[in-house]
Amino acid sequence: MTGRKEKTKERREKRLQEISLLRTIPYSDHQRWWASETIAVVTGGNRGIGFEITRQLAGHGLTVVLTSRDTTVGVEAVNVLQEAGLNVVFHQLDIVDPSSMKQFADWIKETYGGLDVLVNNAGVNFNIGSENSVEHAEQVIKTNYYGTKSVIEALLPLMRPSAAGARIVNVSSRLGRLNGRRNRIGDVALREQLSNLVTLTEELIDDTLTKFLEQVKDGSWTLGGWPQIFTDYSMSKLAINCYSRLLAKKLSDRPDGEKICVNCFCPGWVRTAMTGWAGNISVEDGADTGVWLALLPGQPASGKFFAERREVNF
Repeated sequence: MTGRKEKTKERREKRLQEISLLRTIPYSDHQRWWASETIAVVTGGNRGIGFEITRQLAGHGLTVVLTSRDTTVGVEAVNVLQEAGLNVVFHQLDIVDPSSMKQFADWIKETYGGLDVLVNNAGVNFNIGSENSVEHAEQVIKTNYYGTKSVIEALLPLMRPSAAGARIVNVSSRLGRLNGRRNRIGDVALREQLSNLVTLTEELIDDTLTKFLEQVKDGSWTLGGWPQIFTDYSMSKLAINCYSRLLAKKLSDRPDGEKICVNCFCPGWVRTAMTGWAGNISVEDGADTGVWLALLPGQPASGKFFAERREVNF
């Protein structure tokens, strides 16, 4: 077992070295579908992975709108990036506050006429290390899933048509994979329903989350066959993964010139405040796949899950 873990660690380190090298290679002129007028929105961009995604996207020449629930820390983050010569602006956004969401959508429309890239990074997690409390499960689900979904629903009509297609990138986690070998839902029938695009619906996702939260309230969740690691966080990301596939399917019949691709990615266990600075991946490497997905040349795949610039099964 130890030997297998060592080999896995070596493979990951080698892949991260490859990615770090790839990040130094500039996009050629024929690959660059974007310009300084291309608008990217990054939610929860004031720190951690969101801040780094903002920095990298702006470094590639896009105009990036950094949002944060807290205005003070958001403005401070933008000042740091602007001092580095990057084209980043701030707007307040609380993804669980409908009035804040409406104000933001109206501002995007009035200021830029729309947006081209949406990176849904804002989220919460209250467990660190080996903890697995579900004390904040309702807030985690409300923020990570319903909050993200409300952002997408509000901004989807404002995504601008183009030959390259608009992009939605959802920061997710391997912990929310349906069919991973570890940390998956124990109910095989439910897992199959959620895996199958024919049977997958928003109602099914909502019903699954409602059942989980009901069991959290009555204390029976430990017997419910839910993921065993960071249970509430894993469920929120599982819901995002399922919703992303469903949304990609709904958007798939849009005509050329109006395409919108939707993908998820796992940044890995990154050294940020959310992991208690205990991660094993740098924030630069953690942000990389999200930036790569946002900038992919041509018509990218949609409804997929990625990690370390590679597609991973849901």
